[in-house]
Amino acid sequence: MTRAVTYRDGKLDSRVLRTLNIAGGALERVGWKPGLDPDAIVSDAIKLAGSADLGGKSFREPLERFVESLESEANLSTFGRIAVRKMMTSQLSTRIRLQEWTKANPHATDEVIRRPWIILGLPRTGTSILSNLLGLDPMVRPLRQWEGRSIVPPSTLATEIDDPRIAESNAQMDGLHRLNPAIQAMHPMGAMLAEECIPFMMLDLRCLGIETQAHVPAYGKWLESCDMTPAYVQHKKALQALQVGQPTESWSLKTPNHLWCLETLIEFYPDARLIWTHRDPGPVTTSVSSLNSTMQAMFAKQVDPVAIGADWIGKLRHAVRCGMEYDARAEEGWCVHVHYSEMMRDPLATMRKIYAHFGEEPSGLHERRIEAWLREKPQTEFGRHAYDPMDFGWTYDSLADDWKDYVERFDIAREK
Repeated sequence: MTRAVTYRDGKLDSRVLRTLNIAGGALERVGWKPGLDPDAIVSDAIKLAGSADLGGKSFREPLERFVESLESEANLSTFGRIAVRKMMTSQLSTRIRLQEWTKANPHATDEVIRRPWIILGLPRTGTSILSNLLGLDPMVRPLRQWEGRSIVPPSTLATEIDDPRIAESNAQMDGLHRLNPAIQAMHPMGAMLAEECIPFMMLDLRCLGIETQAHVPAYGKWLESCDMTPAYVQHKKALQALQVGQPTESWSLKTPNHLWCLETLIEFYPDARLIWTHRDPGPVTTSVSSLNSTMQAMFAKQVDPVAIGADWIGKLRHAVRCGMEYDARAEEGWCVHVHYSEMMRDPLATMRKIYAHFGEEPSGLHERRIEAWLREKPQTEFGRHAYDPMDFGWTYDSLADDWKDYVERFDIAREK
C-alpha cells in the first residue's frame, strides 16, 4: 500500500542542521544572526560570478522588498537564513553569467522564440504531466530542471545527455530529499524532468517561486502589482541562450505566474500557443498549501499552516481573477482550456484536442512516444500526497463557495 505523506512529515531531517539552529537561536538571543543585507548579497554574487555586470538594476527593488519581508514575516531559522541568502546570491550570480555570456555571444539576441507552448494553469492541475507530454513532440523542447538552474554555458547536442551539470543537479536534489524526504511525494523532481520556466523570472527576483521558500506575504502583495517586464527580459534572454546551444522549433513552458501578467507575456511571445488547465480548486488550494508548508518547514523556526493557507489562497485567487478578466476581453480562442479530469482520463485524446485548437495535430511519432511515456511513469513512486483542508482553516464546502465564480465560469467538476 502506498504511504500517505502530509505536510506534518515536512521537516529538517538533519541532526547537524538542527543543532546549528539550536546554537543559532542562542546567538540570536544575544543579538547575532546570519545577515541578509542586500548589498552584501549583491557583493557575494559579483564575487561568485567574477563580474559586476548585472545588466541593469531592476533586481534591486524586489531584492530589498524580499529581504524586508523575510526579516519581518518569515521567522527563518539559522539554517533558513543561510539557505535563503545562498539562493538569492545564486540567482544573481546566474544573472551575471547570463549577461556576460550574451555579451560574448551577441548573435543569441537574434534567436526567435517561435510559437512556444505555454501552460498557464494553477499548480496541481496537471501542468507537469502536460508539459512532459508536449515535450515528447520531436519538434518541441521542454525546459529541463537542470537547465533552469544552470543556463550558461548552454548545453549542446553533443553534451545534452552527459553534461556534468546533470549529475550535479541530481546530487543537489538528492540532498534536498534527504533534508526533507516528504517533498518527493508531493512534487516530482529530477534533473531531466520538465521544469517550470520560473527560474528565469527568478533572475530578476520577481516571481512566485521565491515565495515557496518562506512566508513573505508583504513581498507577495507587492509582486501582484509590480511591472513584470524586467522578469520577462531575463526569461527571453535565457531561452535564447539555451536555443543557441540546442536549436529547436518550439518550447514547452509553464508557470502559474504567467496568469497574472498575460499582457506582458504576450508582448514578449505574441504567437505563443497558450493552454489554461483547470481542476477543482478545492483540492488544488489545499494541496498547494500543504506543499508550501512542507517546503517552508526546512527554513522556518515553525510553520503556521493556517497563515500559509490564507496567503496561498490569496495568490491563487489573484492569478485566476487576472486570467478571468483577460479572458473576458480577449478574442475567442486566445487559449485552449483543458480540464484535469479529461487529461487524466485520456491524455492522448487531450493532446489531439490541444493541437487541433491551433490547427495542428500530433505526429505519429509524438503519439507513440506519449504512449510509451505513460506506460513507464508511476505517479506515486515516492508516496501519496495526502492533505486535509481543515489543517489550513477550511472545509471543501467553504472552498467551493470561495471559488464559485471560477468553477461556474469554466464548468469545473467538483472532486471533493
